[in-house]
Amino acid sequence: MENAPIQNPEEDLATRFPTAYTILFLLIILVAALTWMIPAGQYDRTMNEEVGREVAVPGTYQTVDPNPQGFVDVMLAPTAGFYDPDSYAANAIDVALFVLFLGGFLGVMNATGAIDTGIRSSMRHMEGHEIWMIPILMTLFAIGGTTYGMAEETLAFYAILIPVMIAAGYDAVTGVAIILIGAGIGVLGSTINPFATVIAANAANIPFTDGILLRFLLLGGGLVICSAYVMRYAMRVKADPSYSIVAKQRDAHRKLFLQDQNAEFKEATLNGTQIVALVIFALTFAVMIWGVSSQGWWMARMGALFFGSAILIGLIARLGEKKLTGSFVDGARDLLGVALVVGLARGIVVIMEQGMIADTILHSAETSLGGLPELAFINLMFWIEVGMSFFVPSSSGLAVLSMPILAPLADFANVGRDLVVTAFQSANGLVNLINPTFAVVVGGLAIGRVSYDRWIAFIWPLLLILTVFITVVISAATLL
Repeated sequence: MENAPIQNPEEDLATRFPTAYTILFLLIILVAALTWMIPAGQYDRTMNEEVGREVAVPGTYQTVDPNPQGFVDVMLAPTAGFYDPDSYAANAIDVALFVLFLGGFLGVMNATGAIDTGIRSSMRHMEGHEIWMIPILMTLFAIGGTTYGMAEETLAFYAILIPVMIAAGYDAVTGVAIILIGAGIGVLGSTINPFATVIAANAANIPFTDGILLRFLLLGGGLVICSAYVMRYAMRVKADPSYSIVAKQRDAHRKLFLQDQNAEFKEATLNGTQIVALVIFALTFAVMIWGVSSQGWWMARMGALFFGSAILIGLIARLGEKKLTGSFVDGARDLLGVALVVGLARGIVVIMEQGMIADTILHSAETSLGGLPELAFINLMFWIEVGMSFFVPSSSGLAVLSMPILAPLADFANVGRDLVVTAFQSANGLVNLINPTFAVVVGGLAIGRVSYDRWIAFIWPLLLILTVFITVVISAATLL
């Protein structure tokens, strides 16, 4: 007896592996449990004008009264991930709202038919050369990562790029990899990134240009490795779709991202209104990048930009008030799960901060590094930063937390402080390719309908290659 056809493509995206929501909530429980086992402690802090925030003072660690996180704290954590329920100070609420505005913007664009038709048209013109989109796009995302720490704003690109990759004969994982790994390798090899390199260097009391050539080596070498890895995977998927990490979801992904899996691309032609909509669409992203990189924009202004562009596109396409608002709300609804994931991920960090165990973990790292020879020191530094990155995914947050304490230890090991900064940013960038506490990872996977276990199955060989590459580079730099 034949099975009935699946009407809802979401049903075919199921996996036995827990959803991102369950994983993140279990991590909240785990970190809460750690606050009962790890002693609470704090460093004194002082304002660093160059960094623009308070930094820890070396040698001032002391134990404090514990504040173990209980059942109520765990239940409050998802809300606290968005905003502090006591002070009402914002945490990740701005990112979540940006995601919803982005979803609304994409919903309006989809209502014009411009994206779908544009994908078909581009496939017709690039037939036979689609593979070169991968290194080109990864390079562009890497430039964003290395210059201004492109991260949360990459969430805007998944819904655009994944349909292009699927239409080209690849899969959803290829689209996710181009964005997540592309921007991630840029952050790993940060050269002038103000949210990683500059803050870390200032906290370490060195010019951020110290060690920049080594970071260019990490960036260039890492980009070549990652581009080759993704291209090889994409070519194998195109030659044999069963090779795809998400082969079982192939039909569901095509239905979800392409709407019609049997669509022919050769007949697609954009009309005048759709061309204007696509121009505004592209300009919106260009303005977003300009605003973030040079005008100090962040989530609120980015959200306002997408909101305004959605209205403009709806008016030009003459969607009408009801279709415009309906499309916006439907688009926001599609990304509601991503917005919730952002709050859950931030809730993990909130539990750790309230339980006051971050400084204790840092103090243990400080103690472990004392008196080590050069090579052992820099490699242990790298792995300590790897471990801490799981708890503090923010590059700027980890830099402010760890660099004032760990960087001065390099003087006793006869290692340059610039190498400590490089070890920090490469470790943080590496972990944030898979970090379940990092909203960019879980959010991007949620948009791409790629489960976390499938992502790990895809990326773990690349992580091993990058780990060996980073270890060789920082070890060689230490010995030279």
